[in-house]
Amino acid sequence: MNLTLYYFPGCPFCGRVLAFMEEHTLEVPKKNIHENDAVRSELIEIGQKSQVPCLVIDGKALYESNDIINWMEANLLK
Repeated sequence: MNLTLYYFPGCPFCGRVLAFMEEHTLEVPKKNIHENDAVRSELIEIGQKSQVPCLVIDGKALYESNDIINWMEANLLK
């Protein structure tokens, strides 16, 4: 399974996801969309928008912090 979390520091919804990941010691590659224009463009290409947080799962975008946390609970905390 190929995962990437797109986020930016200061986003409260991203913070919820990052706190959940830290609490459960989940390691998912992260990309800050404010750090590099190419990363932001990459996110737009994948999901057609720059909304974060966005967890890309095998090339498919999942938005909304609650949905991302629920997916992580169901798929990464076994």
